[in-house]
Amino acid sequence: NDSPYDSLISHLRNTNRTILIVADSLGRKEILKEIIESYGFNSTDSHWKDIIGRDSTVIHFCVGLLERGLVLGSEQVEVITNAQLYGRRINRERRFERSARDPHSIIRSLAELNIGDPIVHDEHGVGRYLGLETLGIEQQNTEFLTIEYRDGDRLYVPVLSLDVVNRYIGGQADEITLNKLGTEDWSRSKKRAQEKTYDVAVELLELQAVRQGRVGSAMDIPGREYISFSSRFPYEETPDQLSAMSEVLTDLESCNPMDRMICGDVGFGKTEIALRAAFIAVHNNKQVAVLVPTTLLAQQHFNTFIERFSGTAINIGLLSRFRGSADNKALLRALRDGTPDIVIGTHRLLQDDIAFKDLGLLIIDEEHRFGVRQKERLKQLRREVDILALTATPIPRSLNLGLSGLREISVIGTPPKGRLAVKTFVQRWNDALVRDACLRELHRAGQIYFLHNSVQTIDRTAERLRALIPEATIGVAHGQQPERELERVMQDFYHQRFNLLICTTIIESGIDIPSANTIIIDRADRMGMAQLHQLRGRVGRSNHQAYAYLIVPPPENMTNNAERRLNAISSLSELGAGFALASHDLEIRGAGQLLGEKQSGAIDEIGFSLYSDYLHRAIRELSTSDRALGTDVEPCAVDINLNVTALLPEDYLPDVHERLVFYKRLANTTCQEEIKELQLEAIDRFGLLPEASRTLFRVTQIKLAAGLIGIEKLHLGQHGGEIRLSEQTSVDPAFLLQMIHDTPKDYRIRPDNVIHLTTPLEVSELRLDRAEAIVAALSGKTSASLS
Repeated sequence: NDSPYDSLISHLRNTNRTILIVADSLGRKEILKEIIESYGFNSTDSHWKDIIGRDSTVIHFCVGLLERGLVLGSEQVEVITNAQLYGRRINRERRFERSARDPHSIIRSLAELNIGDPIVHDEHGVGRYLGLETLGIEQQNTEFLTIEYRDGDRLYVPVLSLDVVNRYIGGQADEITLNKLGTEDWSRSKKRAQEKTYDVAVELLELQAVRQGRVGSAMDIPGREYISFSSRFPYEETPDQLSAMSEVLTDLESCNPMDRMICGDVGFGKTEIALRAAFIAVHNNKQVAVLVPTTLLAQQHFNTFIERFSGTAINIGLLSRFRGSADNKALLRALRDGTPDIVIGTHRLLQDDIAFKDLGLLIIDEEHRFGVRQKERLKQLRREVDILALTATPIPRSLNLGLSGLREISVIGTPPKGRLAVKTFVQRWNDALVRDACLRELHRAGQIYFLHNSVQTIDRTAERLRALIPEATIGVAHGQQPERELERVMQDFYHQRFNLLICTTIIESGIDIPSANTIIIDRADRMGMAQLHQLRGRVGRSNHQAYAYLIVPPPENMTNNAERRLNAISSLSELGAGFALASHDLEIRGAGQLLGEKQSGAIDEIGFSLYSDYLHRAIRELSTSDRALGTDVEPCAVDINLNVTALLPEDYLPDVHERLVFYKRLANTTCQEEIKELQLEAIDRFGLLPEASRTLFRVTQIKLAAGLIGIEKLHLGQHGGEIRLSEQTSVDPAFLLQMIHDTPKDYRIRPDNVIHLTTPLEVSELRLDRAEAIVAALSGKTSASLS
């Protein structure tokens, strides 16, 4: 069947029983009612207890969780469920949860937008966001996003058109030059950026071609063994973990080499994905290398792998400075023979004397922590083996590759059950504050990190804290200690032999200590964004509330960039914020430092989001596979105005920021199913839709369908309207002319090829119905005329 509803409608028309449809949520129920009523049935809400003896000419609805339907034959009652209708149990994961792991959604979201922030309109350029404003036009209310441009000019963007508006991510936000409305400056900026993206696209495609030119060996997934190994994971997987693992499995089964980055906050389950990928590689007789930035982290991963692979025949080796020279030499010899299936180590694994018998998978933890020479070696390996990179905050170059489609990114944005976000405070140094923060942790038998990133003064700081907090037992850890001593200190802290560790950033990728739930970072203004996020991730690894105190000097002693970094890290303290912080990093540090000068000027002029779109388009056009498919029609931007009240009323969704984010998500939908999902989400979160909101979703559906067939403009009002088609429209001209010929009283074509509607449409409902009829007719979905 073309639709999951066809068999249901046929059944409803041919039964004499009383029908009760059980939906799994309020939103799903309302959408099903809307669909059923569109086929001419009457419907009502009923309680399942009262269904016996009710009117069989009406379809009854209720909300509940029921796997299977049933028939009460003697009572002539039939219960139908979601699972019957869709042929499977409905996945109750909502789009707002899925969008948390979609890189494009994160970059294009307006969730971080504040009044006065720079914003980019695709057609008019860079301005500043002034808020949402409701305006009444022809007695119909519509909400607009207001943008201020140079010289105080203002642009009002209908919320239905927010697909052409994005947060500006590029150069210094407070130093950018706003565009002037009505000039050619913006067009010239876009043209320059498009030309640059073609140069960059050629370079990126050459890199990809080298990699994909090598046909790898597709791996087999060992069904029963893999299921058994996965089932030994002691926690319930989050939806994002399952999604990321599914993507990794698809990559491993492909003949093309994998190059995937898993982005997720510390403790969100990235390591488990790496473990499962390693299990599959070993079962395909391939060796696995796990590359980590620090010796401490290598030891922790080794312990994790040993524990997780216990009970299997898989051999695991550790190449570490903490091990003797003889042990390391023996391991290197064994690598050539293929004895260890998995080896874990630092950048030592990348040196020229390391040889594997058959390396198949390289797992990289926090790739941005490695130096230039190591990254060059990694670039060589990318041509030869499957790569799985794990990171809490992707560096913007990786972000760029992912958003341009040349590197696969999976985002784990869902925290494990019971995990709480770390409460983050930015404070000046205060003895009472530091003492209270430490005592609060000690009183619940917890442990504390105190980060002081200067080896020269760390002992003096330790003495100061011993005097300030005599109740604490204190240890010191830094990178200039002898290796054995450093290992002993960290192991003692892990086993709770002392409760306050004064340390440098050596703990950035350190061992997991669930009982450490307070971190104090001295001179946090000197740290980078990714580093602060990683350090904050050292705490909050259990179900206890964790705290991060970022100690800073007075504002006059900090740079503007440092202040902006601290504002971003403290405002984005929710779980799973790493990917969003990467976009802030790009915004604060500027594109030149992060992506190279070739791309920086273009990004500073037009913003990262629009630049990313242009780069993606250039790559698509330069790819031979897409040139062969060049007949496809690109969906066009639609200027739609039906003069109807279409909005989320303030009394329905009072929070202005929440409304803005929802409007943006609705405007960014790319298929009718996404619109239905958002409608379902709105009902579940905020309640039954008022009339104006139902109209908003209906107009969005019309707009999307119009764009897919190349309608550029669709304006309908009380006295008629206008329809304009793009040059790339898929509408058959002969078909269009014939339909206009059949309805000469309603339509005529003007010399500028605009179709003019002459029929008055005085009521909103008439305009909506006519718009739907026009789009359906021009789509070739109906044999009816344009009337």
